Order: sequence, then C-alpha cells, then structure tokens
Amino acid sequence: MRDDEHRSMTGKLKFAAATVVYLTVAAACFPLRAALSPEELYEAALPSIVTLEVENAAGQRFVGSAFLAVGEGLAVTAWHVIHDAQRVEAGFSDHRRVVVAGLVDRNEELDLALIRLDTDGRPRIRLSSTIPRIGSRICVVGTPRGFDFSISEGLISQIRTVDKVRYYQVSCPISPGDSGGPVLNERGEVIGVMSWRKTNAQNVSFAVPSDEVARLNPSCTPMPWRARDGVSHPPGNATDRAGLSQAAAPAGIPSATRGLPDFQRLLSERVGRRITVTVEQENAQESRFSFEVPRHFP
Repeated sequence: MRDDEHRSMTGKLKFAAATVVYLTVAAACFPLRAALSPEELYEAALPSIVTLEVENAAGQRFVGSAFLAVGEGLAVTAWHVIHDAQRVEAGFSDHRRVVVAGLVDRNEELDLALIRLDTDGRPRIRLSSTIPRIGSRICVVGTPRGFDFSISEGLISQIRTVDKVRYYQVSCPISPGDSGGPVLNERGEVIGVMSWRKTNAQNVSFAVPSDEVARLNPSCTPMPWRARDGVSHPPGNATDRAGLSQAAAPAGIPSATRGLPDFQRLLSERVGRRITVTVEQENAQESRFSFEVPRHFP
C-alpha cells in the first residue's frame, strides 16, 4: 500500500472513530425516552398530578386539575380554574392535602396560571419542547366530574388557531374538572394544558401547548388569594368549570357568561331576541330552554 493510500485510510478510520465517540457522548447527554405504556405513563406522572378544590368569595366550590412543573413547589393550571379564588387546596394521590399559598403568575389570554404550593421534594413533570405530530397518541390525567386522578387516552386530532391562540385539538374524553390537567405524550412529557372543550360535540377539546408555559414568570412573589384585586374575570374560553357542591356551570352559554355580571351584560346585548340556553348537570344530562330576552332587561 502506497503512503498516500495509507494516510487516506488512516484518516478515514480516525474520522469514523471520532464520529462514534461523538454519537456516544451525544446519546449520553441527550437520551431519547422510550415510549411508555399507559400503565407506565400513569404511574410515572401520578406523584406530580394535583387536584384543586377552589372556593370563591360567594362560598361556591369548584374542582380543577394541575401538575407540578417549572420549579420547586410550583404547579401549572388553567387560569379559569382559579380566576376568582379566595381559597385553594391541593390534593395528591397519596391523600396528602396542602394549602395553595397563592398566585405566582398568569396569562389570561392563554388561560394559564402558575401557583405556589406549600410542598417540596415532589417530582415534577418534564415539559416537552417539541410540537407533537397530528395523530400521535396522548393521555390526559385530571378530575372529570370530581373523579380525581382519572386517565383517558386519545390522539392529537389537529393543531388549530382559535381567537388568535394556538391550541392542540385532542380526542380524549374530557369533562368539567379536567381543566388545568396535563396532556402527556408517550414519553410522559407534558405537551399541553387542558383548557376547554366544544359543547354539543363528542371528544372535541383543546389544550394550550406546553411551550406557552415559558411565558409565565416563576420568580414572581406569590400573591395571596384574598389580597388580589381586579383579577376576577375568567378568560374568554373558560367553558368547562365544574362544581363540587353544585351543578356544573352552564356549558351551552357563551363563555363570557361565567359570572353573573357578565351574564347580565350578555342578555342586555340581546334584548328582544330569542336565545337558547343549554344547562349541563353533574350527571351529564343536558336540558335546554328558549326564551326571548325581555325588552325591559335588566
């Protein structure tokens, strides 16, 4: 073998060896998570899942979901779950209950909130930094109708923009109480936060992509619930808030009607017109009634 051929062969071998070393180091630094079965996924995520019990100034109680992420003692939920809270308690699957100290940050447009829990040392769920493929399998863990720590399975149906907000449309069966719960991919990472669902439709629900959580500031000082001013209005897409001690809020009324003042304003804008109201009860039954808004309203 000539010297030039020998040097060429030696160079190729060195390059191949260097490539193997690089790929080995990269694999060690950025390991790919294997897909988990639903059983494994649930077991891994469960210690980080939170059920929220919310009480507002009127003494009404509501249930929602959340999950530990971002930082120690911090949980992510949907803003409309806690928008009018005066007291919030969190429950874990091991039956431990803790007080939620306050609101750290919120994004009303995106229906996201970051809250501080009086707990530490619990595992946090990893947020995914990649956009899921349409058709990929997902799971949601939440509190449908107050049945805490329930898991449901489905697909990413589509990625849509609604009212200038990007959402993941999911096919998982979702009920009131699931709001704020994590949407998990097959590797157990959070790809979205459950936000709202389409009424009068089957399995058409929407989650805020997890990369939007980065807009929240975890370094803000928690604001106690009773100290908050001017943050009592829910976002425009709050369509699935469920009651613990009363019937679920009406699901067929446009979302701006979550509070009585907003409901009155909505009716005042429709004076003389006939409207139909759909009331969804806790037993999942629906009743509808139509009426003409009186011209003397309010």
